[in-house]
Amino acid sequence: MRILHTSDWHLGRSFHQASLLEAQREFVDRLVATIEAEAVDVLLVSGDVYDRALPSVDAVKLFDDTLARLRDTGVAMVITSGNHDSALRLGFGSALLEHAGLHLRTRVADIAKPAVFAGDGFEAAIYGLPYLEPRMVAESLSVTEPGHPPVVAAALERVRADLGARQEAASHPVHGIVLAHVFAAGGAGSDSERELSIGGLDIVPTSFFADFTYAALGHLHGRQVLGHNVRYSGSPIPYSFSEAGHSKGAWLLELGPGGLGEVRGIDWPASKELRILKGKIEALLTDPAYASAQDAWCQVTLTDTHRPAGAMERLRGRFPDTLVLNFEPEDRAEDPHHSYAQRLAAATSPVQVCAGFVDHVRMRPLSAAEEELVVSVLDQVKSEKVQA
Repeated sequence: MRILHTSDWHLGRSFHQASLLEAQREFVDRLVATIEAEAVDVLLVSGDVYDRALPSVDAVKLFDDTLARLRDTGVAMVITSGNHDSALRLGFGSALLEHAGLHLRTRVADIAKPAVFAGDGFEAAIYGLPYLEPRMVAESLSVTEPGHPPVVAAALERVRADLGARQEAASHPVHGIVLAHVFAAGGAGSDSERELSIGGLDIVPTSFFADFTYAALGHLHGRQVLGHNVRYSGSPIPYSFSEAGHSKGAWLLELGPGGLGEVRGIDWPASKELRILKGKIEALLTDPAYASAQDAWCQVTLTDTHRPAGAMERLRGRFPDTLVLNFEPEDRAEDPHHSYAQRLAAATSPVQVCAGFVDHVRMRPLSAAEEELVVSVLDQVKSEKVQA
């Protein structure tokens, strides 16, 4: 049996105000092609199908089209809700959709209800844990302690009880696979994930999943291995510049009578790269070494002594998809003991006050023309005050 582990699709997400729908359509093309080429039997999606609880019309249509295309391949699907999803909305029609091979697990009541698939001499019982918000599910799971670990532990005990009963009753191996949308200990986060809680109460021990045949985790956007049988697939495309070095894709699992076999990474290179550029503006605009970034999404950090005028417009002349611009001057010495208030106090004229303010805000002193304009305006104000 071949199982493909994905998560964190975040359909409808934008990237610094730029729409990612086209990139997400390209991901769906790669997903469908992978399922057909690798003869995948079951597709897993470990939460965050959508980016918002109230997804846009375009995002809903993309998901609808995706499900139809996936169903045409013959693949079965197990999908759980994440912290970005509305569990109720995503789970709508789940009883009917199950007959079409789509197993949605978005309710606490369905935690111990696996999707069961028959293999050659074995069964795979796949359990889906939706994102468990402690304040919302603690009572139904009989949990009194705060944080995510207690509710996840309680949910997994229900899973183990059901799995144990199935294994005891079966005459063949029954392998337990669990989907969970959690922040597991040892996982590396990125800037594009929403925190699950404050103060470390969201971190779930990896040992919680050690006794399952495979744990398909979601929430963290980097593809990573916490153990041979405990993995994050990561998001299928990057959602922040902190993911510029990530290798995006999925995990392909081989499951047999003896349990988990080979787990192989499936790579889905993005058609549009992320690039992080840093340097002085003239070098960035002229150096041939940066030519490969001209078709990429760019985050640029300028290191000029003073902030260049019209920097974003000039950069977009060479790098049209510059989305983020930062300024970190390398050789602009600032006296930590000479605050802005102290600079104002030391000013000996209104012109110096204005010049100091402009320099402080934009990190570039007044040009000769700008200083002339300030002097003219101040003279006019002084003249009007005298006349009054």
